[in-house]
Amino acid sequence: MTIIRDLTLKINHYLRSEEIILIIGARQSGKTTVLHQLEGFLREAKEVSFFLNLEDSEYLTLLNQSPKNIFQIFPFDLTQKNFLFVDEIQYLDNPSNFLKYLYDEYAGKIKIIASGSSAFYLDKKFKESLAGRKRIFQLYTLSFKEFLRFKDETPLAEKDFIGLTLSEKEKISLYYQEYVVYGGYPKVVLAPKEEKENLLSDLAYSYIKKDIFESGIRQDEVFYRLFKILASQTGNLVNTAELAATLGVSKTAIDNYLYTMQKSFHLALIRPFFQNIRKELTKMPKVYFLDLGLRNFFCSNFNLFETRDDKGPLLENAVFRQLLEKYPLEEIKFWRTTAKQEVDFIAGENSAFEVKSQAKNVRRKDYQTFLENYPKIKLSLAVFQETEKKSSPFPVYEVWQLPI
Repeated sequence: MTIIRDLTLKINHYLRSEEIILIIGARQSGKTTVLHQLEGFLREAKEVSFFLNLEDSEYLTLLNQSPKNIFQIFPFDLTQKNFLFVDEIQYLDNPSNFLKYLYDEYAGKIKIIASGSSAFYLDKKFKESLAGRKRIFQLYTLSFKEFLRFKDETPLAEKDFIGLTLSEKEKISLYYQEYVVYGGYPKVVLAPKEEKENLLSDLAYSYIKKDIFESGIRQDEVFYRLFKILASQTGNLVNTAELAATLGVSKTAIDNYLYTMQKSFHLALIRPFFQNIRKELTKMPKVYFLDLGLRNFFCSNFNLFETRDDKGPLLENAVFRQLLEKYPLEEIKFWRTTAKQEVDFIAGENSAFEVKSQAKNVRRKDYQTFLENYPKIKLSLAVFQETEKKSSPFPVYEVWQLPI
């Protein structure tokens, strides 16, 4: 029995709506598993469902000829509702035409739940907007609570992480250190420690290779060098002109690489937060990885957390990953002035988070400009294994305990 993902439960509420459901996410993040879990729910309810994997070249050829050929593949009974699961829909030459045809002609009779790995591929192939016909869900690698369930710690994962016993805190702390080093790809989480690095290597050099090929990039060695640079600069501003000069390519090439990295769900660029204050001038985004294990692979660093010299950037990236569990990417920003005053994250309309190794070193005056200009935004500190929290001028939370 597979471990039910949070997204599976979320999508289950929409299974009987008329809209097409499209699940997007990185390769190996678990999209196929989510499709099978949803199909399992339907079978338990005695619903009729069919599963189509478009990595099968025979099916792909038929459907590229005409979307009507779906009726040669499956025996739909149109006197009742049918559920059609389509894995890797981006492989179709014209996926939007396929989805639009079935939706327009058989709404109420055939409900489609599809997955796609590469958003840049979907962007280029979705010639129709499908506006009003689809609902998109993004699947990330495992959240920390999902990670705990995969570690057979479901009772611990179901707690709200407030008011834990000392032993529970110690256990969570140990698990969190593993999580921030090896990340949340399901296969990596379930693998023995001695196999984790090899699995992450395979993800980097086999599955990302497919993203590179499908995006039309031909300088894959430059693409990987850029990955390594960005991994070493987690949480820093991204200056595309500097990156172009460093790698000896055009700025346009760097923009294209960054587009592909984002659209294949490996990293994210977050934008600066400002509300008409002239000194908040920075327009460059900051970069974070969507999976910490992949980030550490490109850093060539799988050292234990307590021995690392990049604890700050790693925890900052971990907090970003946690914020994604609640906030859409466009609602996660950072604040920075020309005087280099900075707050790591502004989330939504009224929450801000600063990531620190020690709360005792934080002074209120360092954030006075922000506090004066944004009095309605609550600033909290995220720390890890900090004992001196009472002296802080702001609320202090362990990184895994943030109120998000």
